[in-house]
Amino acid sequence: MKVMNVPTDRLKLAKDEFIAQWGALGTQWGINRTMAQIHALLMTSPQVMCTDEVMEELSISRGNAHTNLKELVNWGLIKMIVVKGDRRDFYEAEKDVWQIFTIIARERKRREIEPALAILNRCVAETKDLKSAEAKTFHNQVKDLEEFVSFASKMSDRVAGMKHGFALQLATKLLG
Repeated sequence: MKVMNVPTDRLKLAKDEFIAQWGALGTQWGINRTMAQIHALLMTSPQVMCTDEVMEELSISRGNAHTNLKELVNWGLIKMIVVKGDRRDFYEAEKDVWQIFTIIARERKRREIEPALAILNRCVAETKDLKSAEAKTFHNQVKDLEEFVSFASKMSDRVAGMKHGFALQLATKLLG
């Protein structure tokens, strides 16, 4: 008969649930599920982890682990750690929630908002001199959209650039 360690089992269940949910959320940020799951695993790990430990914990291949660890390093969400006397690569996640938010916001802006703004700017420029009713309607709608996305992008930059406490105070005032 297997003896259960209830606190350890509860922690494992909660951690597995968090990792699965973070993976699902990752797809909403524009990253793949495995990349987000690795991030969640490292973010909640009390110590650095090597590639083999990540692979074992998430039941993923070496190639999948390596590719996603490299991408997380590129994003700035994790960093590679050298452990003296060990040739393996170890990884540690950024744990500061505000830093995680600002990193994700910066990357989403670079990957999604900036390309969208470039297209909107081009569409506005290409249609500004057109005279038909259809062209004017299109131009005005796209221009309004470009102005809004540009404004939202600038506001996001300002919020992400604030210190955590000040941003919370500002949000409290705005929402209160």
